Amino acid sequence: MQSQRNGHTILVGEDELEVRAYLEMALKCLGYSVELAEDGEEVLSHLRSTRAGVSAVLLDLMMPQRDGMEVLQEIRHIAPNLPVIIVSGAGSTLNVVAAMKSGATDFLCKPVTHDELRHALSKALENKIASEPAPLTAPSARTKAFFGASPQMQEIQALIGHVGWSEAPILIQGETGSGKEILARELHANSPRASKVFLKLNCAALPSELVESELFGYERGAFTGAFQKKIGMFETADGGTILLDEIGDMDVRLQAKLLQVLQDREFQRIGGKEVIKVDVRVMAATHRDLEKAMLDRSFREDLYYRLNVINLQLPPLRERKEDIVPLAEYLLKKHAVAGRGVSLTLDLKHALMAYHWPGNVRELENVMRKLIVLRAPELIARELHAKASRKPLLTAVAGSGVAAEAGQSATNAIDRTPILEQVIKAKQQAETEAILAALNSTRWNRKQAAALLKIDYKALLYKMKKLGLEDNVLSFAPPSTEEPQHAMTAASAGGN
Repeated sequence: MQSQRNGHTILVGEDELEVRAYLEMALKCLGYSVELAEDGEEVLSHLRSTRAGVSAVLLDLMMPQRDGMEVLQEIRHIAPNLPVIIVSGAGSTLNVVAAMKSGATDFLCKPVTHDELRHALSKALENKIASEPAPLTAPSARTKAFFGASPQMQEIQALIGHVGWSEAPILIQGETGSGKEILARELHANSPRASKVFLKLNCAALPSELVESELFGYERGAFTGAFQKKIGMFETADGGTILLDEIGDMDVRLQAKLLQVLQDREFQRIGGKEVIKVDVRVMAATHRDLEKAMLDRSFREDLYYRLNVINLQLPPLRERKEDIVPLAEYLLKKHAVAGRGVSLTLDLKHALMAYHWPGNVRELENVMRKLIVLRAPELIARELHAKASRKPLLTAVAGSGVAAEAGQSATNAIDRTPILEQVIKAKQQAETEAILAALNSTRWNRKQAAALLKIDYKALLYKMKKLGLEDNVLSFAPPSTEEPQHAMTAASAGGN
């Protein structure tokens, strides 16, 4: 057997001798160590005895004794986060869908090429860490990656010990790339559940039907393609923690089912009648304004208050400048490649501090990885200086409905403000103009205006008050309004 070259061992479950021999040869050529199994029972037996030594499984779909789909279900019980790539000659759409719903990481159709194997395994192993339980050791590594000297981050750091040991739900809010998942893992690692599984589901990355089946599982025959029972994440994470990332994008119907689980700690699989009780701590993360989503009725108010027991707000990187250079140096060390040393020059440090980092820590990490590859600090510095000096464009808010007559004066005023402020001002201006147009077209009948805008009446009153229109009714409204003055006053009072 060829010695390991990349530290990963692949378990191959394949009943055909020729295919098994080919996969063994191909994997060894790619630098993997290989373990072979002739059927499903042998795959499961190997995992039960030595699963810690297996990095991924290549599993045939059609095998004697137990087929690959059934074996896949068992693997999910034994090792919930182990990458399992189905390799089959029966690559029909139904088989692919069923395999992915049952927890397969990828699906390859026979005959499999070296490039397909390389790509599938590389992707599976790269993403494996995102769904593994948070390690119990070396929390300082995460701390250096996440925390800094800024007052905001030190305040969050001080809360972690208290919040982590609580069993209360946590809502983490912050811009995309600001480190919400890292904070959730840190909280899990500082909790009594640290030795249990930590699972993450991105609610925005999957259709609502798949989100439901991933969370709650399903029974065999629950829908077309449900050939085998699937264990959902709530069952898999019993005793541990689930992070529901981008919770603001979850379908409203699913929000009701999630609320039931949070309240009663029990649920039923899709198509099932058995009531399953679980003990799972739920954390949620989002970059959206959930209070606004409640007004728009795209997020349930009762679920918001159930999740928002403890609220942690992550500041964007541009608001904690003192953390940028130390964090960049940490990321350089984290991604360092032997023989390709590189450091931050003074000019690059200035460029890092001058840039506004719309992508936050994730963008900074990508820049450091690019620096390691190119080993050209002066080039990276020039790019960052150019981006920092570039005037913000109004194209970012072009679709917001801002009227063209806002004109050059508004453009000049906006150009001198940060991009986030521009977007907020443009949004407020667009909302004001849309509401005024609707009110004028209905002669300030607010119920008719709300219907015209297709929003709730109370939501309109709230927006009018927020935008300062409620205080200027007399100055905006035409003298001959059809809405009686006493009715307007009553509606205004009711909107508060």
